[in-house]
Amino acid sequence: MRILGVDPGLTRCGLGVIDSRPARTAELVAVDVVRTPAGDSVDVRLGALAEAFDTWLDEHRPDVVSIERVFARNDVSTIMGTAQVSGLTMGLAARRGIPVAMHTPSEVKAAITGSGRADKKQMTRMVTRILRLDAPPTPADAADALALAICHLWRGATAATSTPGPTKDLLARQAATRQGAGLTRAQEQWAAALRSSRR
Repeated sequence: MRILGVDPGLTRCGLGVIDSRPARTAELVAVDVVRTPAGDSVDVRLGALAEAFDTWLDEHRPDVVSIERVFARNDVSTIMGTAQVSGLTMGLAARRGIPVAMHTPSEVKAAITGSGRADKKQMTRMVTRILRLDAPPTPADAADALALAICHLWRGATAATSTPGPTKDLLARQAATRQGAGLTRAQEQWAAALRSSRR
């Protein structure tokens, strides 16, 4: 299975792709942080993030997208930007029929380190070890995106028979009767409407 982890943020959005391997191991496919200038308007920044995310979906064709669940903070401006990017990536994935999973920060920390209170350094160190990387992924948003993908692999993965790679697309999902597995009710309705429109 191929998982795309997303650490949503308006200024820095972490993206990390892993492939599952035997014995619950994982292999790094790609990782990056997409940045948008703070001086640009929100719509322009979201547009740039949408283009970047669409490119990642095209290039890596994930089976599932794992996104950090937004939680309340005191800084309203930060939470708004995070929520906007989270919704954007969920919508773009759903448009392609790709299941979306949400994981809280404490859930990710517990999955990766064994403690829901782990700090950034502990998380980065464990992600580096789990993926057998020569150097830690930087900045922290990159490590967080990979941690979200690993967390889903270990705690939320269901499509174990999925085949990652460039041959996978929405029609292939439908032909293999995978459409709907792990989808929300709205995603299932969208998928059903798409299937009937192609008949």
